[in-house]
This record gives sequence, structure tokens and C-alpha cells, in this order.
Amino acid sequence: MQALVRRVQGAFVDGGAAAYIAKRGDTDAGGIFVRVNRLDGTAGVLTIFTHMDGDRRWRVVVPPNTPEREVDALMAREVNRDPDIWLVDIEDVRGRHFLEEKIDGVWAPQQA
Repeated sequence: MQALVRRVQGAFVDGGAAAYIAKRGDTDAGGIFVRVNRLDGTAGVLTIFTHMDGDRRWRVVVPPNTPEREVDALMAREVNRDPDIWLVDIEDVRGRHFLEEKIDGVWAPQQA
């Protein structure tokens, strides 16, 4: 997750993105979620999983134009269900997730 945070912070100079680890989970068993906040009242969430062919992929849990209060409620439920999860917050007005692995689902933020 530190690599993702560094990748986002590298874009800060040219694109205004920021990232931080909002919740540290269990290093061995914690699921990983990435919340992308567009700073306009909307956000989206992705989570990582292992595909049947063995490669790691990200799945869109909540599309990027979802009201932020709905995303916050979902993440609160996830933390209550599994306190071992990791949560990385990305703030980017363009809705970029900066992930390099394949994405399952549609991640298409509306243009600001």
C-alpha cells in the first residue's frame, strides 16, 4: 500500500492528487480497500482479490460517482464486519485510482 501512496503523491506535483492510509489492518489477513474521493461530494471504492487464474485484480465495489455519505456508510459497515481491513484514501478531483493491476468492473468518473 505504501507503493500506491507514493505513486499518488508523485502525481501531486502535476495533478493535485493526495493519498494516505486511513486505516491500518492486519498485515497477513486484512482485506484492502481503496476509496477515491473526488472532493465534490462523490467517491468510489475498489477492493483487491485474486482472480481464478491466480493474478491480483481490483474490483469496483462502488462506482466513482456515488454520494460520499453512502461510501462512508459502506466503509463503516466493512470495518465493523472485519476490523482487520486496510483502507487507503485517495483524493483526486479527476477520480484517478492510480492502481496498476487490472480492474474488474467499470471505473468511469464523470469529468469535472
